[in-house]
Amino acid sequence: MGRELVKIVELDASPEQVWEAIATGPGISAWFVPHQVEERLGGAMSAQFGEGFEVTGEVRAWEPGKRILFGATEPPEGAADYAFEFLVEGRDGGGTVLRFVQSGFLDEGWEDEYSSLDKGWDLFFFNLRSYLEHFAGQPVHNVVTMAFTKGSAAELWPELYRGLGLSGRPAVGETVTLHPDGPPSITGVVDVAGDEFLGVRSTNGLHRIGAEGEAGCGISAYHYFYGDPVDTQALTTAWQSWLTAHAPAAQPANP
Repeated sequence: MGRELVKIVELDASPEQVWEAIATGPGISAWFVPHQVEERLGGAMSAQFGEGFEVTGEVRAWEPGKRILFGATEPPEGAADYAFEFLVEGRDGGGTVLRFVQSGFLDEGWEDEYSSLDKGWDLFFFNLRSYLEHFAGQPVHNVVTMAFTKGSAAELWPELYRGLGLSGRPAVGETVTLHPDGPPSITGVVDVAGDEFLGVRSTNGLHRIGAEGEAGCGISAYHYFYGDPVDTQALTTAWQSWLTAHAPAAQPANP
């Protein structure tokens, strides 16, 4: 049975800017996770999700400026044959409409998977909008960390907030300073505050902390530093240590 997850994203950016952001390695890395893309039909692609978790695939459709389709090269046995399609169209009066379609869900347990991916893509497309509005064209330096722990996100969030030097969930629009033990402090405006994600936009980046799941919890810290280089290796080590220190019995989030 075919199932699709569809997102329609309206962006105040030109179709050329949006194409660059969804069809090139540096562009996708600026709002999702680090990517490498061979910009041609049949070209190889790879995505890094932290802790050695790499997804590989190929470009299955290539219409420059209009449409690109990524698909898994060889899905592991029992895994879904995911495909991700992006369609770019100029909007009357300026701006761009981006249509995204993910397909390839398995039959068993697809509802929970769909719900998780639906929320995740909402965050990443919010990142895309924020990148295009505040940091468009600047090079990105990614820090991506993930882990998995027992328990639920609702149980874990109070500890994560304490570990960030916060008394609880801040409000969107509030200016905060995160004081994690280990990584450098971050000051910025809260732009995401929900049950799954906390997001802060600083003067030089986007910073996203996540905790998702009810019976077993995936936790993450994704940082996008724009402009001048940062020591991504040191920051990745520091944030991975922070995750494991604030999540009981945390394990790397391997596939």
